[in-house]
This record gives sequence, structure tokens and C-alpha cells, in this order.
Amino acid sequence: MARELGRERWERYLAPLPDRLRDEPLAGLRAAARRARAAYGPKDSIRDALPADLTEPFLAAIDRLVLELDRRDARGEG
Repeated sequence: MARELGRERWERYLAPLPDRLRDEPLAGLRAAARRARAAYGPKDSIRDALPADLTEPFLAAIDRLVLELDRRDARGEG
């Protein structure tokens, strides 16, 4: 969608995330999740560039991922 809307900056920012979120080992997965979450900054947010029907489910999924990684760490599995 970023490409279709001509949002080149966000296209570049988001492009590596699908592969990283799918293929990274746990340590890298947390870093990828932090990068994805950082797209929702208070001053510069992906919400301002892309439709909510795309950004909000992505945010929810990233937050669920971070929560699960935190749970794994708390159980000593991380």
C-alpha cells in the first residue's frame, strides 16, 4: 500500500520487516518487532501515511508478538 500511495519513505522502512518477522531467530525477532513498533511514533507515524485498516491490525499483531516474547523471557525460555 505504501508503494501504491507513493509513500516511498514508508515503503523503504517497511520493506525488510516481513522477511525479518518471519525468518529471524528470537533475538532478531524482538529487534524486528521494535522496529515495526517504532513506525507508530508520536511525531512521525505510519498512521498518518497509510489507511487505518492496514496500520491498526499491524500494530495489534506487533503488540501481541512483543507480549509473547516478554512472556517467554519471564518463563526463562528466551
